[in-house]
Amino acid sequence: MKQYQAYFFDLYGTLVDIHTDENKPSFWKTVARYYSAHGAAYKPVAFRTAYLSLCAEETARLQSARPGAAVEIDLLRVFRALYHAKGVVPEPDLLDETAFFFRKCATTHLRVYAGARELLQGLRSAGKIVVLLSNAQSCFTRPELDVLSLTDCFDRIYISSEHGFQKPDPRFFSAPLRDLHLKSSDCLMIGNDPDCDLRGAAAVGMDGVYIRSALSPSNAPSVLSDAVLSLPHMDLRRLKALLLSD
Repeated sequence: MKQYQAYFFDLYGTLVDIHTDENKPSFWKTVARYYSAHGAAYKPVAFRTAYLSLCAEETARLQSARPGAAVEIDLLRVFRALYHAKGVVPEPDLLDETAFFFRKCATTHLRVYAGARELLQGLRSAGKIVVLLSNAQSCFTRPELDVLSLTDCFDRIYISSEHGFQKPDPRFFSAPLRDLHLKSSDCLMIGNDPDCDLRGAAAVGMDGVYIRSALSPSNAPSVLSDAVLSLPHMDLRRLKALLLSD
């Protein structure tokens, strides 16, 4: 297989298995109680309504500023606005703690796929640049990377909420190419979403490896014909062997 200078990875569904559920009967009740305990009194239904409304407003604001872009809001702005609506001015530490609590309450399962760390470390040991390119919320994902001992496995980390764009928008792919002075033809994208990861990468001239995982879109095929490699099942140990073969 062709050797590349840099390897770009998706996170959830590619390196990390996660399940979150914000529809659990207890979820909104628990988070509303958390806000109330910090001086922002909400009933569960009112809190959920306000949260969803603020998310929609933030999305509309970004879309207005960036017509046609695949935008990504920063949920910290939403968490802050929920406090402000009740007359509370939260300190940065409280916002971080709120985001952590929100995510923890929603998460039912979080683990690193077998072979993920070995794959990342193997590529870096071989002198490759390893980049994380994730559609995610920084306030959730950076703590999870630390908890999963993955932060130090990457040379650079790009999270969509920090940039205002998300895959498949070419501007999100272009950020690491620009920052690291890379040619797209020297980079390989590895992901589990045919559109966001593979076709998004192809739009900027990057090759792609497709992994069909349990977190791939429900209608995603087992094999993607325009990928340089398709794995119909999660097998990162096999992928490591293929990527590092001469």
